Amino acid sequence: METGKKKPNRIIPIILGILLIVGGIFGIKEYLYYSKHEDTDDAQIDADISPVVTRVGGYVDSIMFEENEHVAVGQVLVKLDQRDYQIKLEQAQAGQQGASAGINVAQAQINTTIANASTAKANVVAARVELRQAEQDYARYANLFKDGSVTQQQFEQAQAQRDAAQAAYQAAQDQYNAAQKQIQTTKSQLTVSNTGVDQRQADVDFAKLQLSYTTINAPVSGVASNKNIQVGQLVQPGQSLFSIVNDSSLYVTANFKETQLENLRAGQKVNLEVDAFPEEEISGTIYNFSPATGAKFSLLPPDNATGNFVKVVQRVPVKIKINASDEIMKRLRPGMSVKVSVLTQE
Repeated sequence: METGKKKPNRIIPIILGILLIVGGIFGIKEYLYYSKHEDTDDAQIDADISPVVTRVGGYVDSIMFEENEHVAVGQVLVKLDQRDYQIKLEQAQAGQQGASAGINVAQAQINTTIANASTAKANVVAARVELRQAEQDYARYANLFKDGSVTQQQFEQAQAQRDAAQAAYQAAQDQYNAAQKQIQTTKSQLTVSNTGVDQRQADVDFAKLQLSYTTINAPVSGVASNKNIQVGQLVQPGQSLFSIVNDSSLYVTANFKETQLENLRAGQKVNLEVDAFPEEEISGTIYNFSPATGAKFSLLPPDNATGNFVKVVQRVPVKIKINASDEIMKRLRPGMSVKVSVLTQE
């Protein structure tokens, strides 16, 4: 009895064919996608975070915000005890008043010395006139004495008047010179007093500046966080009190491999997928590129000239502006992971 021929199994070829077709479609789709896109999941949301530090030391008097509270630029957030700095300001103001009083005294002395100098100058002029008159009388009496018209006593009297006038003129001249010298001395003292006033004014300005530092305002608008101070705590100059996350400066930092940078340009459109909100469609735009790789900015940058060299693909940070609604921007937080896809060809 003859057995029938075994029918070939066509299921396996059909399945293989379907797999080849699906794989080909998937491969073509992936090829077309990656020929126009550059992707990376090494990206996160960043923002400008402003640390708030104190410029002067003192005890915390009051804290006027809560952790994770939104604050406005210029808003008073912390006040330190002002009493020590208020006393220093009053001391500086007292020193300034004393220096100003010294200027008034020096100015009064200058005015008095100038008046004395004017009087001395007038005395010099009068003495010069009297001396000229006495010299003329002496010369006339000397001629008359030779002729015998006047007596010896009259001649000697004219000579004495001349000598007295000459002595009076010299005394007036010395008094005037002394007054001029006193004016110069007093002006020098006034200059020194003015310098002292300027120094005292600088002390007052510095004391006011130190006093103003006891009131700490928000440098930017944003969310205040990382608060590490309490009322009554002693803080030192330069100590970090808290930080403010600037909520108007959110952006994405994407670390692309150096082999992906060939087709990337500033201004290209970007699709962003935030891990925390995968269903939200968020777009962006490439803003700029870092001037160096991330490794070069690290604490211990690699030195390929030492030891054995192993080539490692480097990554370059790329800054991406976020284009999203205010509602989405309020939900984003610095540090969130993002998947980035750059459209390199339209």
